[in-house]
Amino acid sequence: MNHTLPAATLRVRALFGLIGTCALWGVSFPAMKALGLYLSALAPGISTWFVAASTVVLRFGLGALLLALSSYARPTKDELVQGCSMAVFSAAGMLLQMDALNFSSASTSAFLTQGYIVILPLVAALSGRVWPPAKTIACVCLSTIGLALLSGFDWVSLRLGRGESETLLAACSFAVQILLLDHRGYRTNRSPVVTQVMFVCVTVVLAPIAIYTMRTPAELALLFSTPLALGLLFVLCVPCTVLAFSWMNRFQPQLSASEAGIIYGAEPLFASLFSLFLPAIFSNLANIDYANEAFTAELLMGGGLVITANVLLQLPWSFAILGRAARWAHARSKP
Repeated sequence: MNHTLPAATLRVRALFGLIGTCALWGVSFPAMKALGLYLSALAPGISTWFVAASTVVLRFGLGALLLALSSYARPTKDELVQGCSMAVFSAAGMLLQMDALNFSSASTSAFLTQGYIVILPLVAALSGRVWPPAKTIACVCLSTIGLALLSGFDWVSLRLGRGESETLLAACSFAVQILLLDHRGYRTNRSPVVTQVMFVCVTVVLAPIAIYTMRTPAELALLFSTPLALGLLFVLCVPCTVLAFSWMNRFQPQLSASEAGIIYGAEPLFASLFSLFLPAIFSNLANIDYANEAFTAELLMGGGLVITANVLLQLPWSFAILGRAARWAHARSKP
């Protein structure tokens, strides 16, 4: 990283780097769902937990190998601690997120994942031992309503579906991962080394789950059995994992967690865009029933509320402008 560049240039690079990260993650949602449907078609009754765990293990295991072949450096103690800590929560989040895609749409999953953006300011308020400001409380309420619309929350029986519940739990895991990446004590760590440690640890954490939920070794071989399975695995491993997480770990420390949070809000927008046409392509290639998604009222309303809450939450001047506008309108209405 070139620290001699002006701060504004570094921020712009970080902005576009994280937007690129969001675009690659957006591709991963329909790709993960297509792979899960494809494996279920090849082996009826296959465990969804096995599909999720084995796919993530291969994504990060192959990613760790690629990173090691490109360059290797011995990690410091802080880099080991940060990488391993991030891996635990990333592994939990990825496992829950991919399993949830078997029970919810790619767009809904992508939007619900943004629940961590609400968690971040609440953690900051609790760590500072101060009551959250009115703006934070209002935005949390706004986002909660949006998430409820997206999740298909059953107001009669007061329950969430399996896919939506697992995605919200994944969002909590990703929130901790973001906070660990933003930790000031790790600012001098080398991002490529931390990424390598993280990838290896994710593989180690989830490998026992993949083995435990596997009925026969033949199920693991399915991931390498056809050109389509290999193609989907390549997409998930190289651009959506190696490149995306490398960019995340490199560029996020140049911004605050709150600034990065609002940029990550672009992820569900990319996921929804790709879900409009990629499922039909995957269906034709894999001979599976995976239809293109459509912009439903729940998606538009719920997603709009989540994005609005995120924007208002992260922009310190948002409520001030609204307040001034309201006072100006009130003054103009007087005779």
